[in-house]
Amino acid sequence: MPDRIIRGALVQTTWTGDKQSMIDKHVRYVEQAAREGAQVMCFQELFYGPYFCQIQDPQYYGLTEKIPNGPTVKLMQDLARQYGMVLIVPMYEEEQTGVYYNTAAVLDADGKFLGKYRKTHIPQVKGFWEKFYFRPGNLGYPVFETAVGKVGVYICYDRHFPEGARMLGLHGAELVFIPSATSRGLSMHLWDIEQRSHAIANGYFVGTINRVGVEAEFGANDYYGSSYFCDPRGSYVGEKGSDKEEQLIVRDLNMNLIQEVRQTWQFYRDRRPELYTDIVAL
Repeated sequence: MPDRIIRGALVQTTWTGDKQSMIDKHVRYVEQAAREGAQVMCFQELFYGPYFCQIQDPQYYGLTEKIPNGPTVKLMQDLARQYGMVLIVPMYEEEQTGVYYNTAAVLDADGKFLGKYRKTHIPQVKGFWEKFYFRPGNLGYPVFETAVGKVGVYICYDRHFPEGARMLGLHGAELVFIPSATSRGLSMHLWDIEQRSHAIANGYFVGTINRVGVEAEFGANDYYGSSYFCDPRGSYVGEKGSDKEEQLIVRDLNMNLIQEVRQTWQFYRDRRPELYTDIVAL
């Protein structure tokens, strides 16, 4: 069987101080990724804003947009179409006044809006006051048929929950993107473990993105980047991203490895779902 190679891209960036310049910066990164041959690309969590959840302030409700009918999705659809690139675009979504979600729009290489994933697990602890801003996602765990294959999305805090990662695998995901905003501290130990574990347990590729730099208006939190792709064995595809610098990461992913790994480790065949009912009963 000939290798089925797709070229994926991740971009980790610093906060510029305003929404429009963040959008402009990401447009330039899409153009750069296209020059490097990328076929699919994912941005970081809440890509055009700061990570404002360190405080509880209603002014940040103003960063919401409609998905798919807002201006940023329309712009990204044009870029996807222009460059023939699948785009995963994490944004702050307004469903209606007062009903907001942490959402990723998925756009196919012809610019078609395929759907969206809404962050399911919403933290509410010091420095991560997300329930002030977001309702829990209500769309389940969709997997999108794209020009590069079957793509799923999980967002930041979701990564601590293996159940959703498994659901994406059961729904057929071949490549799962996990955009995040996570700062130095306890999560650094988990960053290299959990997401690679999802790839291993479910036999798919993972591309995970974290922003970089200090967003001074929210205190001293230092985002540590370290974005990476890993394969279904949990091995890094190339090097991880910098823990300090803005960076575009472009990697070739051999999708044939999915079948090879799944036929070696028969995790789907040997599941015992009839014995897992306590997971949802408790």
